[in-house]
Amino acid sequence: MKAILTHQHGGPETLELAEIQAPEAGPDSVLVRVKAAGVNPVDRHIVAGHLNSLVPVNLPLVPGFDVAGVVDAVGEGVTQYAVGDEVFGYVRTDVVQHGTYAQFVAAPLFTLARKPAALNWQEAAGLPLVGLTALQAWARVGLKTGETVLVHAAAGGVGSAAVQVAVAKGARVIGTASERNHDFLRSLGAEPVTYGDGLADRVRRLAPESIDAALDCVGGDAVAVSQELLKDSSRVVSIVDPEVVQRGGHHVFTQPDPADLAELSALADAGKLTVHVEQTFPLAEVADAFRLSETARVRGKIVLEVG
Repeated sequence: MKAILTHQHGGPETLELAEIQAPEAGPDSVLVRVKAAGVNPVDRHIVAGHLNSLVPVNLPLVPGFDVAGVVDAVGEGVTQYAVGDEVFGYVRTDVVQHGTYAQFVAAPLFTLARKPAALNWQEAAGLPLVGLTALQAWARVGLKTGETVLVHAAAGGVGSAAVQVAVAKGARVIGTASERNHDFLRSLGAEPVTYGDGLADRVRRLAPESIDAALDCVGGDAVAVSQELLKDSSRVVSIVDPEVVQRGGHHVFTQPDPADLAELSALADAGKLTVHVEQTFPLAEVADAFRLSETARVRGKIVLEVG
């Protein structure tokens, strides 16, 4: 099969399109014929070797965690899926090596759910990691109906998913973004504010009684600003700043969860959750996809078209 491979840690220049042996489905997994694979910032950090202290990585490496595709074979005893089923998932295991930037991926059952019918292949491939992160972040701070929440970098992949999940759960959402993304945030149900100096005052004008919870998707001073605005300073969660824990908040490292994936699928099919795909690339042009991701100016998601 064709797959993106890197033999060493580094930048986009280390990635190559290679012909490698296709995996086989183990007893608790299925073989997925990949239609599309989502590109996430974490993929770049894995390739660069920045996360080796957190996640064991074996080389040569096929990057990628997000997938949408069709079940091509099932492991012995697997009854949850049959050949031909459409699935999507966050295929992360304890050791990172055999990722989703390939024509086939062997996906453990705990990493998958049925693909939302309302989303096309590219949108479905862009949802798993960002959607799981949003669900798990709001669960960590105990989001409740009727609360007012703040999302930093609300137009990005995780941010735009977090806005929609919070709105679906009955929250009022204020989201930070550049001016060019304000109409986009309004379309998702959020009230936009421009990030940068004076952010706390701009948020206070919208929510003079303070906010109930906050999600940091950007780093920098987002946690400090959030805690200045929160009624309870512990109800801030960051996906990029582990030091939030020392400040009394929460850090989320996203976990595969089939029940959470099924919830995301249900939200999408109910019309409450969609994925804005900023740009798609053929598998062979993954280096260009990484370079676009590095700009940190992506609205929504970048996706590789595979099958």
